[in-house]
Amino acid sequence: MTAGLVLIAENDPVHRAFIRSAVLQSGLGEVDLLEAADGREAVDLARQHRPEQIVLDLQMPVLSGIDAARRIWSEQPAARILFWSNYADEAYVRGLSRIVPPEAAYGYLLKSASPERFRAAIDGVFMQDQCIIDREVRTIQARAEDPLDALSDAEYDMLLDICLGLTDRVIAQRHGLSTRGVQSRLQRLYAKLGVVTDATSRSDGMEPFNARTRAICVALVRGLVNADVMSRANAQLHELASKPRARRGD
Repeated sequence: MTAGLVLIAENDPVHRAFIRSAVLQSGLGEVDLLEAADGREAVDLARQHRPEQIVLDLQMPVLSGIDAARRIWSEQPAARILFWSNYADEAYVRGLSRIVPPEAAYGYLLKSASPERFRAAIDGVFMQDQCIIDREVRTIQARAEDPLDALSDAEYDMLLDICLGLTDRVIAQRHGLSTRGVQSRLQRLYAKLGVVTDATSRSDGMEPFNARTRAICVALVRGLVNADVMSRANAQLHELASKPRARRGD
């Protein structure tokens, strides 16, 4: 008798083989395995077979791991998911914090973890309903939750907006703010990112850099944004732009 289904979602065949071996050598015992090579295939297999145990790469083609997890958890909020990634970016940490259901056990392990550590995470998340988080990821989580330095959700959304290249006027429309309100929120964002905007910082009175561009640079260096996050944000922007606007009087 099998202990259940385990879905493995990883686009790299070598890494997928590593996960398969770790699952079979873990304490789960005999299990049936499902394998997906991209995020959309993972969602389709999860919808069809409803596995309760899933190992999910965060960086996958077609559909990212975060988007795949969001869709899976929307239908199976009790599914246990072990994420693994090459990166401990704050962008991924923040993205996961927004989608994990209250009742879900999950893990976040880096691909640099040893096979023994990976098997222990499988046992902890899948068998004991524990949340197993890599130490480096926990450090990022603590920074992202710091009440003084962490960006609020509103400030983070504003960061994504300026990374998309939106003007203050468009940002104001998107969030129901005045342009002055946008500027005020941007100043708080710049302060938390350590972006200096004071023109007196140089003896000639010239600003040393463009604050908007500098904020994007700092966000990239800190891992607050990355290609996956911006790809999703850009897709959402195009989706909103493609929707027909309601005519006046409708």
